[in-house]
Amino acid sequence: MVDYYKLLGVKRTATAAEIKSAYRRLARKRHPDVNGGSTQAARDFAMLALAYRTLSDPQERAYYDAQQTRIRNGVNTSSASVLHSDNPHARRMRRVVAAQRRLDKVVDSWIEEGRRETFALQQAVFPTVTLFLSTFFVIMLKPKFWEGFGWAGRGVLITLFLIGVWHLTSRLRLSLDRYTYRPKSIHTSLMEDEDKPDKPFTRFTAYAFLVIAFIASLVAGYIMGEHMHYVILDNMPFFFSHDVRPDLLFYPPIAVLIVDTMHSVASKID
Repeated sequence: MVDYYKLLGVKRTATAAEIKSAYRRLARKRHPDVNGGSTQAARDFAMLALAYRTLSDPQERAYYDAQQTRIRNGVNTSSASVLHSDNPHARRMRRVVAAQRRLDKVVDSWIEEGRRETFALQQAVFPTVTLFLSTFFVIMLKPKFWEGFGWAGRGVLITLFLIGVWHLTSRLRLSLDRYTYRPKSIHTSLMEDEDKPDKPFTRFTAYAFLVIAFIASLVAGYIMGEHMHYVILDNMPFFFSHDVRPDLLFYPPIAVLIVDTMHSVASKID
């Protein structure tokens, strides 16, 4: 740590007037214009000006003297200088750091909450959209996987179907609990207004949407399949069929299981 008193050539008990007089005398001698304008001369003059500003301010000088005392007593001032100092600049720095830390916590919490909400919304949207799309394409194309599999393949297909149904049911139940509510059939008080629900949809609206969208996917897929069988189905009779069969119900839950699993893995990797 630079000794500002020694740099100005004054005693530690020097008055403000003595410090000012010493600075003016040295400034005339060490000004860069007087010393050829070299970089070193500019640095020396800047250090001289810093010493004067520090010692001419009572609070800065008291803080500097306290630092010098700690150094002479062998105290590590690297942490105490800012964390434990009563210097106004140190207090201001601590307030700024504390405010920045609180702001960072608020921003991090807001971002994390946004991520959780986005992920929860995706967990609600991906399974339902996949269910409707897979139902549409299965009814349109009517794949013949069941007929092409042996007993082992059919066992795997049934197992995946059961897991897919359980997975789809779990996802739909979580989504219903998060985004739907059951309206009260009887108003509890005539004097008080009924509290507005914090969820966007009623449970009946969600059920109606799922049923209507599923039926619409079935009807649209069947109609589209009837119009496209000359283009696709007739050219690949080993893979697709014209007949609506019970085994077609196996495929939409399996598609939901596969797509949602891939999405969950991709989200964790991200």
